[in-house]
Amino acid sequence: MRRRGSSRVRVVTLTLCGALAWSSGLGGSAAARAAEAVAGEGVRTLYLVRHGAYDEEDARDDSVGRGLVPIGVAQAKLVAERLRALPFRFDEIVASPLTRARETAWAIAEELGGAPVRLLPDLAECTPPTRRIDIQEREKPEDLAACDAQLTRLAATLLAPPAGGDRRELVVCHGNVIRSLVVRALEVDPTAWLGMSIGHASVTVLRIDARGSRVLAVGDVGHLPATLATGRLDDPDRDLHARPPGSR
Repeated sequence: MRRRGSSRVRVVTLTLCGALAWSSGLGGSAAARAAEAVAGEGVRTLYLVRHGAYDEEDARDDSVGRGLVPIGVAQAKLVAERLRALPFRFDEIVASPLTRARETAWAIAEELGGAPVRLLPDLAECTPPTRRIDIQEREKPEDLAACDAQLTRLAATLLAPPAGGDRRELVVCHGNVIRSLVVRALEVDPTAWLGMSIGHASVTVLRIDARGSRVLAVGDVGHLPATLATGRLDDPDRDLHARPPGSR
């Protein structure tokens, strides 16, 4: 009698464990993949921030001139305040070497306690191949190919789970780069990146682990008042210069 009772307990226990595993989505091979992910590589969370509004009329090279204008500085400070309120510290801040991205990254880093900023050349703005024939025609084929190679290298680095534990990284760069990373994270047609429009100082969040990439947010500008939103399709040109009453 004891043996039969003990057997029933074991059956119930095993059945309950199986039900819990199934209800958690961990049945069969999924459970094995989850266990492997926990035991191996960690989770990389990328906060991709587009630079603030910049001087587009500056004729100097992007690595020297074309820095932030006053509204761009204000945008950088506001996104920095949002990032500072997050309940964790970033493991690293990396930025494009172009002036507008560097200045945005430095403004954010100052707000985050003076964290160092590492410049990564592959984060520089470029135009990758696109479905838009008008843009394809005005770009040199060799430049399109070089950009595609650059972003492929970048994706291989950023869209991979980290070894040795979880990481949260802040990446300050450009609209084309961010949109290209999003479509690559989704594993859709990489020429579809112009299907998105993201604003200055916007936040895009990607989560990468051993099972793949997930897009958590794209072009979020909830930290900016409407009067400071620029850079998206149909956003008006704005500045911080005072205007006389009644003017537009």
